[in-house]
Amino acid sequence: MGTRKIWYALSAVLMIVSFVSFFAKGLNFAIDFTGGISVEATFTKDTSTESVRTVVEEAGFHEPQVSYLGSTRDIAIGLQTTGQTADQLRPTFQQALEKVDPGVRITNLEVVGPQVGDELRQAAIVSLAVTLVLIALYIIIRFHTWRLSAGAILAVMHDPILVLGVFSVTQTKFDLAVVAAILAVIGYSLNDTVIVFDRIRENFEKNRRLPPDQTLDNAINQTLSRTIMTKVVTCIVVVALLVLGGESLRGFSEALLIGILAGTYSSIYISSSIALSFGLKAEHVFPPVRKDPIDELP
Repeated sequence: MGTRKIWYALSAVLMIVSFVSFFAKGLNFAIDFTGGISVEATFTKDTSTESVRTVVEEAGFHEPQVSYLGSTRDIAIGLQTTGQTADQLRPTFQQALEKVDPGVRITNLEVVGPQVGDELRQAAIVSLAVTLVLIALYIIIRFHTWRLSAGAILAVMHDPILVLGVFSVTQTKFDLAVVAAILAVIGYSLNDTVIVFDRIRENFEKNRRLPPDQTLDNAINQTLSRTIMTKVVTCIVVVALLVLGGESLRGFSEALLIGILAGTYSSIYISSSIALSFGLKAEHVFPPVRKDPIDELP
């Protein structure tokens, strides 16, 4: 707690960079949000994305985004909408891809309209907002003070903002899978914060005379080994997903990895520090017991 101003400054710098990048560059929305054409095809042999990109451009489609789906035989193609239906586009793509491999099979072809993209964007925003409101109510009811609730909410908001900032800076594709990862990160980060807060409450109950900053330090140190071990094990799984999951899961795994690291940092250095800065004391968690006037009679 004695160094919390340093961590406030670090978080402020990271969030400012995230906001500046977000407003200057924005997010690189996938067709889930912008509308467009999504094609998935399976080839009978290993195929390069460059050869697929070439035949798609020759078919009259501009700036196709071609990537692997887990193997060099499964390929995803994304491009802007042309106003045609999926039934109209399928023969065109089939004919174009057969130039690369006559045995190619189109496993999925979808056309997402811009209106659907807007609806999905609004749904994602509403999901995040409702999540934060419910978290605030839960913390207030569980810990009987708005100070811990404010610390938890600001720490939880801190994590998705950093994820969005990294996605904005790197211009990684932002799709619905990333939104799902951000919601998972919020819940995962909140779980760590609640564990720390539970230990804070226990320590306040054991010794109400101990200074609040020392009580919070003790609580964080007592749960630190559990926090680190849990995050390391989770990161091993997420890194494996990032390396081996293919292009279709890259955004999802990147968002999880960034969120886990940010959540670990915020649960240790941010959430409890904010509660302390708001004046958290033992009596806020455990109100003083009122004596019955009869007990004070001689």
